[in-house]
Amino acid sequence: MIKNPKIIVKDISVSFISHTNNDYISLTDIARYKNRETGLVISHWMSTRFTVEFLGIWEQIHNPNFKVTEFSNFKNQSGSNGFVLSVQQWVGKTNAIGIFAKRGRYGSGTYAHKDIAFEFATWISPEFKLYLIKEFQRLKEEENRRLQLGWSVKRTLAAVNYKIHTDAIKENLIPPYLSKLSASIIYADEADVLNMALFGMTARQWHKKNPKKEGNVRDYAGITQLVCLANLESLNAEFIRKGILLSDRLRELNNIAITQMKSLLNNPSLKRLK
Repeated sequence: MIKNPKIIVKDISVSFISHTNNDYISLTDIARYKNRETGLVISHWMSTRFTVEFLGIWEQIHNPNFKVTEFSNFKNQSGSNGFVLSVQQWVGKTNAIGIFAKRGRYGSGTYAHKDIAFEFATWISPEFKLYLIKEFQRLKEEENRRLQLGWSVKRTLAAVNYKIHTDAIKENLIPPYLSKLSASIIYADEADVLNMALFGMTARQWHKKNPKKEGNVRDYAGITQLVCLANLESLNAEFIRKGILLSDRLRELNNIAITQMKSLLNNPSLKRLK
């Protein structure tokens, strides 16, 4: 398991995790800015009428399984003397998804969707909230740059290998003095050898199946497929130089694609790039 990423806000280390494809920030860490008794800080915030209303509205917008009746009961009780609301009570009664308590080696504490976490930070300190948003956005921008770099590297790798591939076609498959049109047909046929080996369809078949999509089948390939495609292009270039027939190459490339995809799908390094 990878440790949760952290950001430093006003000398406080704040962690966040990815949960249901959303970013959830540690309320426990944020609460330390106000008091070491973080559980009491969070409970006091949740027990206010404003917070109960805010959490309820957020859940109604984002959670189709939210129990509105239970929310109304909490809302009616909020603000009265002695009313105390815990995360466990809120989640258990209303089936809320915006906030939850987490235990474990990495990242124990109370986490909330960033919308809710920023609202909690406002209650803690408006100044802290602004610095939190600034640092959080900076970290997400860095993550996006790394993801874009990873995608760019894979696309560049495929493009470089495709140049090797087309050079091999030109040297070994195109007879002298062919017109550019004839050459392009041969290139298209060879590109479809790879498409068939990896995607199970030609470019024309893909367009017929996806008439509303722009680009080609390779533009919609995942990182794992692009890595495999780059490998197939290099291998096909060698097969061409050896004079192996197209039909034989297609079968061999298909077998290699199946083997490599099985291996690549279990590669932890590629999983982190997705």
